Amino acid sequence: MKKHNYEIKVEWTGNLGSGTLNYKAYNRNHKIIGDGKYSVINGSSDPAFLGDKTRYNPEDLFLSSLSSCHMLFYLHLCAEHQIIVTEYLDNATGIMEETKNGSGKFTKITLKPIVKITDPNSIEKANELHEKANELCFIANSCNFKIGHQPKTIAE
Repeated sequence: MKKHNYEIKVEWTGNLGSGTLNYKAYNRNHKIIGDGKYSVINGSSDPAFLGDKTRYNPEDLFLSSLSSCHMLFYLHLCAEHQIIVTEYLDNATGIMEETKNGSGKFTKITLKPIVKITDPNSIEKANELHEKANELCFIANSCNFKIGHQPKTIAE
């Protein structure tokens, strides 16, 4: 089996002068840096956990990872089946539930892609390919819950 290795740097930038003296003494800002990548992702925690709402949080990035992985497999499958996709926009949603001990986990994610294709006769097959894309998606295969799909496919 082929293995792929990934490396990423996460640099905390939220020391306000006293480090982690207490829970409110620091902010959650950080940078996500990939060697050779074009840009840095500015991250924080969710505002519910004292984060900066203008920055991406780990939950946003998890949801976007799943959505983009699904999209890339979906586009690949459409190309293999000669379904020409001209636009793809996913309005993905996720639910993360906190537990009493302060941990939490995602319990539900629904992908809601709006896909434009050129051939109206391919709409049914285009919708079916979302299930196959889910089976192939690396991120979906790493989840311990079912990923929902509510695709809307329209012909130009």
